[in-house]
Amino acid sequence: MKHLLCAAILACLSSSPAAADAFITNRGVRVLPVNDTVYEVVPRGSGGTWDYWCAAAEYARRELGAGWMDRFYVVRGRDVSVTTGRRSSVQFTLYPKRSGVEPKTGWLSLGFRTGESMSVQQGYGYCVNEPAL
Repeated sequence: MKHLLCAAILACLSSSPAAADAFITNRGVRVLPVNDTVYEVVPRGSGGTWDYWCAAAEYARRELGAGWMDRFYVVRGRDVSVTTGRRSSVQFTLYPKRSGVEPKTGWLSLGFRTGESMSVQQGYGYCVNEPAL
């Protein structure tokens, strides 16, 4: 029975997306895939606006191979994480049409409304605006 319990716990831990697929940015923010086209930024604490945009850009560039001028889009604004259960996360995609997102046009607001976007290069700009603690 003891071995069965240990095996069950180990199986649960190893299948957790946070354990298996977490990408940690240079600033310590976790990014996890939700599905084939959507990824979720999960900062420490509630995270500032720059944490989300910076991490989403870094993941798009380093993990997904996006170019500097490629755009990434908000799929879902701040909400409970579907990958970790933490209270604050934002979901992004490089593929708005495949993710069911209608891209917004016009100036970017610094919130996280579905369809808002910026280039990977713009997102990286947020990586230097605030010092890492």
